[in-house]
Amino acid sequence: MADTGWPGCSKSLKGVILDMCGVLYESGEGDGVAIPGSIEAVKKLKASDLQLRFCTNETQATREKFVAKLQRLGFDISVSEVFSPAPAAVAVLKERALRPHLLVYDGLLPEFDSVDKTNPNCVVIGDAAEQFSYQNLNEAFSVLIGMENPMLFSLGQGRYYKETDGLKLDVGVYMKALEYACDLKAEVVGKPSPTFFQSVLNDMGLQPHEALMIGDDLVNDVGGAQHCGMKGVQVRTGKYRPSDERNSTVMADGTVDNLAQAVDMILNQRH
Repeated sequence: MADTGWPGCSKSLKGVILDMCGVLYESGEGDGVAIPGSIEAVKKLKASDLQLRFCTNETQATREKFVAKLQRLGFDISVSEVFSPAPAAVAVLKERALRPHLLVYDGLLPEFDSVDKTNPNCVVIGDAAEQFSYQNLNEAFSVLIGMENPMLFSLGQGRYYKETDGLKLDVGVYMKALEYACDLKAEVVGKPSPTFFQSVLNDMGLQPHEALMIGDDLVNDVGGAQHCGMKGVQVRTGKYRPSDERNSTVMADGTVDNLAQAVDMILNQRH
């Protein structure tokens, strides 16, 4: 009988999906820093027979600029391998003929150049960092509360993420504030949305049981992947907290010290 647990499930894997911030690198001043062993781990995966994709909730830069930063850090990554919320949100907005009011980081604005933003009929929020001022949040609130059927899109729903100088509040905190103020439920674009994970699986041409997600976020990376039918492994880097291993709602299929260890365990099972 096939081994469906971790790491035995690696024998039947056909694809691996990696989170980026907190797994490949720590963000911070300049380009941030690569997590030890992660550059080599990506090389090993690319040299194997496994398909590889990268799945991020990064919303402070366009995909092109974000990938260029990782390439400068030494990673072998191309834009076509990276799935992020902004392009997915643009597709949704166009499909539904929606015109967004944007509360996002300035570096992300070019992703929305092709979208009509006059007379907004929805609000899109991303990780706007210091642009999450009272004035900007109140403006987004005013747009929503003035609508008959207010519609809020959130690019991910993380609570916090780790930079080199500590933990930082993420978009989910501000999403919850607007949900509470306007008595609505946001539509999340990005992890842990099943639609987002499914788009990555579709790109690889794989079924959920054929793929494994590796991330530092227990709820959005691991839990989101498991909800789709994938295995989810958590790394003890990035935003990992020891309490994650005692979480009452999400239990990772495996917990490893870092990406390098996870990749070695996967590839050792396949030899």
